[in-house]
Amino acid sequence: MGARLLVSAGEASGDLYAASLVEALKRREAGLRCFGCAGPRMRAAGVEAVVEAESLAVAGLVEVVRHIPRIHGEYRRLVRAAERERPQAAVLTDSPDFHLRLAKKLKKLGIPVIYLVAPQVWAWRRGRLRAMKRTIARLLCIFPFEPEFFARNGMPATYIGHPLTRLVRASAGRAELRRRYGLREGEPFVVLLPGSRAGEMERHLPHLLDAAERMRAARECRFALSLPAGFGARAALTNFEERFARSAIQVFEGETWDLIACADLAFAASGTVTVEAALLGTPMVTFYRVTALSWLLGKLLVRVPFYSMVNLLAGRMVAPELMQSEMTGERLAEEGLRLLGEAGASERARAGLREVAEALAGEGDPIETAASVVAGLLDVQRATACAVS
Repeated sequence: MGARLLVSAGEASGDLYAASLVEALKRREAGLRCFGCAGPRMRAAGVEAVVEAESLAVAGLVEVVRHIPRIHGEYRRLVRAAERERPQAAVLTDSPDFHLRLAKKLKKLGIPVIYLVAPQVWAWRRGRLRAMKRTIARLLCIFPFEPEFFARNGMPATYIGHPLTRLVRASAGRAELRRRYGLREGEPFVVLLPGSRAGEMERHLPHLLDAAERMRAARECRFALSLPAGFGARAALTNFEERFARSAIQVFEGETWDLIACADLAFAASGTVTVEAALLGTPMVTFYRVTALSWLLGKLLVRVPFYSMVNLLAGRMVAPELMQSEMTGERLAEEGLRLLGEAGASERARAGLREVAEALAGEGDPIETAASVVAGLLDVQRATACAVS
């Protein structure tokens, strides 16, 4: 009988990484059975969805409160599956609010936890470190400065490199993609990346639409909205369909990398998509909005000079950041027009993003490195079980 592995991810990026890891493990582990909290990519990779990851995609310290009863129900469902199946190990991917609580329960059940995409406690909520030390067997880090931080805090961590460095690829060259999307020679093309969660869409879209209208009034531009496939983001467009039609903004689902690769500019919600844009070399303006209370609480907890990962990795501002009240249509349009029109602005941005891409590249394939760690732990668990029997 093959090994059993609990795999859990709570958002689009984690779903991508975990699905890739499952595929790599299945090439090594004959008969491996995976179950857990799975998004569309994980389900396609053969992970049995005890819980669907789309149900956990909530952002913000305060925003999550009204979803707590439902999220607790999903947590209990996942715990019951772990108690019933008794997997040899668990791989938890990102989403620390949900997964650190799950890790505590799995530890009590004697199920070792590998955490893929280490929680960013170096930036905020360092109080989580104590619980992490008690419950996590191995951290897999995707940023080069993380292992040293965790080692100083007494936690075993492995730097695997950023999975996106091997995963992010456009399906064709820039010229071919521009032909595919019907772009004229020299026509500025801007891709809107509001985030994968419904709440992010609702908070960000009014300002992005305002920015598009302001930019169009100043110069000829084409705009497209990019949504991740399978995470229900399109449902959040209902209240904006008329404005999208009026502004002739096309909506695409599941084509993010191609759209970024052929764009002259991206408006990108702070998060994983900014790393994708950096790897594809597209200048961007980053932004984010939460409720006023979440913002005030976050300001008390965050300990970093920049909010966007591309700027943190570069050690300077290579992409403008418009956070909370600064994220308005007027400010977005101002920064977007500057990047498109100011002499040398786009070239300087692309040079900074190349530095970020180089900093993220590990020596090997990040997913294969992660698979080696997980497979090694499964071997240990099998050997221990044989010794006991």
